[in-house]
Amino acid sequence: MEHKPDTIKVSASHKEEIFATHADLHVTVKGSSLLSSNEAMKKAKEVNQLLEALKQVGVKEEAVTLQGVNVSTSSGAVLKSSTASYRLKIRCEDLAKFAEILDVISSQKNATLTQTEWKYDEDAAREALLLTTLEKAKSKAAKIAQAMGVKLLGVYDLMENTYDEELAMPFQAQAKATFRSAPAEPEPSLGMDVQHSKTIHVNVDIWYRVSEF
Repeated sequence: MEHKPDTIKVSASHKEEIFATHADLHVTVKGSSLLSSNEAMKKAKEVNQLLEALKQVGVKEEAVTLQGVNVSTSSGAVLKSSTASYRLKIRCEDLAKFAEILDVISSQKNATLTQTEWKYDEDAAREALLLTTLEKAKSKAAKIAQAMGVKLLGVYDLMENTYDEELAMPFQAQAKATFRSAPAEPEPSLGMDVQHSKTIHVNVDIWYRVSEF
């Protein structure tokens, strides 16, 4: 263990729940025909049906992007008649519409939601959390120094650690969490509950240089 003479160690932590600003929904649509990426968004019947339904709940066309196409064929040769699975990403900017978008997806028999990515303004949140934690450590160090009859001379060393609960939570577990964006109403027909908040923990260990007793 490293020796830090004439120092006191102070630990402080703070956690806070932050809420998502928007979400990306990843959807797979099974199509009855194979079309190029440029044609799929307008000409693939199953994809177009989903897009039209999304427009009815206020999702703009530019909010839906094609991420890729998986081809299925029984002959081993890729033909125009081959079936395909189109992978789409739907950007939900207004989380108040999230449940409606889930209903639209679940109403399309060829569409399957494969993942939901919640997006947060994390940089600002982490900076604010760190400042709060440092203030806690500073106040704690001042009280300890006063009780011990020494003066704080400066910071010798500092270690920071941030823990994001969501990163340790698999997608299946997220699906069981609570949907907080709306009052209690019938669940989305997709048959799953979701969450759009997470807790971030910030911990700091600070070694303060102190005067002699």
